[in-house]
Amino acid sequence: MKGYVVCVYKNISNNEKLKEYAIKAKVAVEKFKGKFLVRGGRSTFNEGEKSPRTVIIEFPSYNDANEFYKSKEYQEAHNILIGFAERQHLTIEGV
Repeated sequence: MKGYVVCVYKNISNNEKLKEYAIKAKVAVEKFKGKFLVRGGRSTFNEGEKSPRTVIIEFPSYNDANEFYKSKEYQEAHNILIGFAERQHLTIEGV
């Protein structure tokens, strides 16, 4: 089964750090054969709290998605956002 990383941002306080993070994170996504399905873009909030950004990445498997998150490459990118963004980051198994 495919695996998905779903990242819903609560707030972003530094867009330059987000850009720096995105460049490094993309390298890790590609290494683990991930495919961006949603990366920001237009959105309509139907319920719940408004989010400034949502990202959904598809991986060949749930294990690949988890390995991506734990990887050295992704953790280096992740560290860039510490103190500059608050978000919910999930790994989910597909159907």
